[in-house]
Amino acid sequence: MDVGDLRFFEALARLGVMSRAAAELNTVQSNVTARIRALEESLGCRLFERHASGVSLTDEGRRLLPYAQRIPRLLRDAARAVRDDGVPRGRLVIGSLETTAALRLASLLAGYARACPEVDLTLRTGTTCELIEAVREGSVDGAFVCGPVVDPELDSRPMFCEELVLVAAAGVDSIDDLVASGGVRILVLRAGCSYRQRLEALLARLGVPAPRMLEFGTLEAIFACAGAGLGITMLPRALVDKASTATSLSILTPPAGEAIVDTVFVHRREGFSTIALTAFLACVEQAFGLSAAA
Repeated sequence: MDVGDLRFFEALARLGVMSRAAAELNTVQSNVTARIRALEESLGCRLFERHASGVSLTDEGRRLLPYAQRIPRLLRDAARAVRDDGVPRGRLVIGSLETTAALRLASLLAGYARACPEVDLTLRTGTTCELIEAVREGSVDGAFVCGPVVDPELDSRPMFCEELVLVAAAGVDSIDDLVASGGVRILVLRAGCSYRQRLEALLARLGVPAPRMLEFGTLEAIFACAGAGLGITMLPRALVDKASTATSLSILTPPAGEAIVDTVFVHRREGFSTIALTAFLACVEQAFGLSAAA
């Protein structure tokens, strides 16, 4: 078994079809078949079940997969470690919730860019679920997401708290009025958004287990549709207060246990941390008044 074998194994496990794995690996299907058979023989077990539509992992294959997935990350980390001479430089990809990016990160990123001009900084927005997975797989160096995050592969550090509010059209006076009116519709970002999950859970506890859902790609669209009476949403109060349409909206406070959410910064526990990331975390500590030992 070598690194090349594990690369073939990981591609086939992820794609499930020999021809697709061969195309991604820029080789022929017979080579994929031969490499997988050689790997199975060296380990003394079957890693895949073959069937008409492709392949699926055996129990042994599922146990091997996490190790195979770490190999590309380890190779990337090794290359970055060799090039890292103590000066922040190179590529740094930071993930963030769209709300956090809009509210909290402008001055932080500007300060970091001034302090570390040789770093090519990329900000990638997404949902909590998307960003956690991106950090785990190594395509994002670290991310601001909704907490708590309990994952043995990730370090998670509290950054700040957000107060959440419900947003509805002007004239809506209470959450009870919304529920009593029936036909509740929620305005949300795509699946994996933690605010969306909190809103769904709140409504379920209030007797609305499956509200109709309208999904949008931008916060601006959600604000506009809430103001037009199309539905309700849940967002940080600071963001709602800054919205140009805030005066045409009703802002309702959820029950105390639903109103506060922690934002945390996550990054991989294992692997090489670049000087660029270390410098970024120092800027975060300064920007949010955090203790380095916290």
